[in-house]
Amino acid sequence: MEALRTIDAWGAETAAAGVTRADRELGTRGPPDAPLPWASVTKLLTGLAALVAVEEGTVDLDEPAGPPGSTLRHLLAHASGLPLDGGPPLMPPGQRRSYSNAGIEAAAELIALHAEMSFERYLRAAILDPLSLSGELLGSPAWGYTGPLDDLLKLGRELLAPTLVATETLAEATSVQFPGLAGVLPGLGRMDPNDWGLAFELRDGKQPHWTGARNSSRTFGHFGRSGTFLWVDPDAGIACGVLTDLEFGDWAREAWPGFSDAVLAESAA
Repeated sequence: MEALRTIDAWGAETAAAGVTRADRELGTRGPPDAPLPWASVTKLLTGLAALVAVEEGTVDLDEPAGPPGSTLRHLLAHASGLPLDGGPPLMPPGQRRSYSNAGIEAAAELIALHAEMSFERYLRAAILDPLSLSGELLGSPAWGYTGPLDDLLKLGRELLAPTLVATETLAEATSVQFPGLAGVLPGLGRMDPNDWGLAFELRDGKQPHWTGARNSSRTFGHFGRSGTFLWVDPDAGIACGVLTDLEFGDWAREAWPGFSDAVLAESAA
């Protein structure tokens, strides 16, 4: 895909991008096998692992977890009231969309407790090995995965046509949890509402946004501070992923929406 050549002008020392349908890649640019930090795109792996744990009965989305009054569902949907990186709750659960690495970490701790193994081992057994992902979790379940573009596109294909969980389960996870909550979308500002699924950020009608104007409102995914993203657009039937070693900033806010629009236009041609 010609649109992928755009990444050459972003100024990253290493950049890789790809576009895939559920059954085949449409194109890649840059090294497909170079492991790079995913940063918060890791949350998509952790969220998918949580769905596997729910389906096998290891955890329940509505069981108590995190601060008083919070559930696993609150933790995954950034609605528990926990702050970004630990400490006491900022507010009671369900009042605001408070983006929280600590909440995702608490969700992973609950899974590990019930599964009687480390979350790293659970993630490998539930997600990494079944999808033949070559990377590894080297830190927090909220931001610590390092892996190549090949892994990112395999995850994109799984989210287009799930094999590890039921289609209905993924549909719930990519629908709005606790509708109407306002909050800050990191790097982009306050959104009202700031809609979120179960670890999956939802495009809906957010403006500005890191995806493109051509992306459907049903698009879901995540971006990371390491200059990474994965979005899945069910209406277009494609997923697009990017890994770089250039920290998220103004360059990404300016480059990514147009890049995504070009990808969508070319894939539809």
